[in-house]
Amino acid sequence: MLPPSTNADYHGAPVAAWVLGFAGVTTILPGIIHYFLPDGGAGVIAGLDLSTRREIILALFAWVGAMQIPHGLLELLIAVRYRSLVPVGLALIVLERGLMATDGWFGKASLTGHHPPEHYASPIAVVVAGVALLLALRRRAVVQER
Repeated sequence: MLPPSTNADYHGAPVAAWVLGFAGVTTILPGIIHYFLPDGGAGVIAGLDLSTRREIILALFAWVGAMQIPHGLLELLIAVRYRSLVPVGLALIVLERGLMATDGWFGKASLTGHHPPEHYASPIAVVVAGVALLLALRRRAVVQER
């Protein structure tokens, strides 16, 4: 089901792939929480008031979790087996987390005045993934044995 590995074609910094792999894990874990926890983490982690429209809030959290789990698995797969795609994966994280941070602090989500943990984590993720992206795009010297 999987094509051959492309790791030999990757010439960026190995740490960039590790950052992508870490991002994969930190995407899967919240996905599991959102999908499987009875309140999806909406109340116990994010501190949302679930007294009104509880069903919709929990359904949305489960929906997000259902997207996070495969998204994180793909990030892990790229980090481990398809490293030539590491720059693309990191660029998508910068875009995703940048949009999340913008909305959390300046957009629709900011209108609530409530800031769950992700509002603090997303700007940090943008910076870390951005630095890793620059490292992934830098070609490292390839040492050839004689």
